[in-house]
Amino acid sequence: METTTTKQKKRKLEETAESLETFTREQLINRVGQLEKHVDQLRNIISKNTQEPNLSKKANKKQRPFDFKRFNTRHVALRIAYLGWDYQGFVVQEDTEKTVEHYLFDALLRSRLIESRETSNYHRCGRTDKGVSAFGQVISIDLRSNLLTGIGVKVREDGTAHLRDSDKETEIRYAYIINKLLPPEIRVLAWTPVTDSFSARFSCNQRMYKYYFPKGDLDTTLMLDASKKLIGEHDFRNFCKMDVNNGVVKYDRRIISTDIRILDSNENGYQMCEFTVVGQAFLWHQIRCIVAILFYVGQGKEDPSVVDDLLDIDKHPRKPQYTMASDLPLVLYDCQFDDLEWIYEADVHNYNLSHLQQLWAQYSIKATTIKSMLDSLTRQNTVLLPTQEHDDVRASIKEDVLMQSSWITEAKQPKIHQPLLSRQTCESLEEKIESVSKRKNRTLTKGGVNV
Repeated sequence: METTTTKQKKRKLEETAESLETFTREQLINRVGQLEKHVDQLRNIISKNTQEPNLSKKANKKQRPFDFKRFNTRHVALRIAYLGWDYQGFVVQEDTEKTVEHYLFDALLRSRLIESRETSNYHRCGRTDKGVSAFGQVISIDLRSNLLTGIGVKVREDGTAHLRDSDKETEIRYAYIINKLLPPEIRVLAWTPVTDSFSARFSCNQRMYKYYFPKGDLDTTLMLDASKKLIGEHDFRNFCKMDVNNGVVKYDRRIISTDIRILDSNENGYQMCEFTVVGQAFLWHQIRCIVAILFYVGQGKEDPSVVDDLLDIDKHPRKPQYTMASDLPLVLYDCQFDDLEWIYEADVHNYNLSHLQQLWAQYSIKATTIKSMLDSLTRQNTVLLPTQEHDDVRASIKEDVLMQSSWITEAKQPKIHQPLLSRQTCESLEEKIESVSKRKNRTLTKGGVNV
């Protein structure tokens, strides 16, 4: 059975192979040259690391053997927040340690709260991609417990917990212990015991995402009108990245609600806005694709009715080519379950508050510094162009300043917008399924399997 990491790696390889088939001979030669240069750079890095080891680094201490039989386990849910901007996603990957799950399981293993990932009965609610943050990520897992009985407590068949001399009535402070071993960008906010049938993935009723953006020159009223057309059950194949390589062939999803609101009273395009979308489950990159379309509407480049057009699969079975919105503003904000009562440990809660306040202060200082520079430059424009004959020039400068949100969808804005429905399109779902089937058949044939 393939692991999640193996599937991700396989998907990347298949996508790369698919794109290489469209390259010209010259493009292939250039690509090979780039890869050879990258290999040389990696060899140099490995060579330096091998030749100059960090002698000051303490050798890892061997942990003493731990007898897990002396403790029962308890099925619990953990509510986790993280700033994913500098991480490669939530899910663990083979080629990098920079994932939230890697650090989470490192903390769980080092604290001896679990014996292994494989035996921990682990489920996650959402799998956020590279750069995406979370405030309400939820996982379910079996952790070591002090208790002999209680909600979620599992007695080991060969266990000796009842013979242990230590405390059997006070539960382990899960959030406190795990947070001590996590990076500062990853925090356990709360925990709660759950029944053995609870799964963070399958017991979730709905998921809420928020996407933050500066207003700039966007018409948020039009964006809100367009977003309301998404509510209900639709085929969202034109609003996601189709994951046919991993067997995803159904793209019907239900969106429960959407909202866009302006968060502050600043003017001149510097208001921050919040797009909220609630659904039962979402497709790969679905939110970022939706935001990209809403931005086209907010910029006046597309009519809100384009959402209706893209949801009409009979008319538009192929997704138009467009750049999805940035990962940085996206947050998995909440995951809703029935009858969960979160336990917030007082000192952990206070520390998390103060920690977030410090981060807010740091980023606010940086934002205020940049805003001060912008204000100063704006005043300079007024001083340099005080006469009536330069009013048009001054107006164009002020208009450029209202482009705060443009980078979110495209780093370089095209001079002329090509309507979405007249653009080149990706393969249809049926064509993608056929392509994947042909590749699998070729692979089987090369391997000597008669198909």
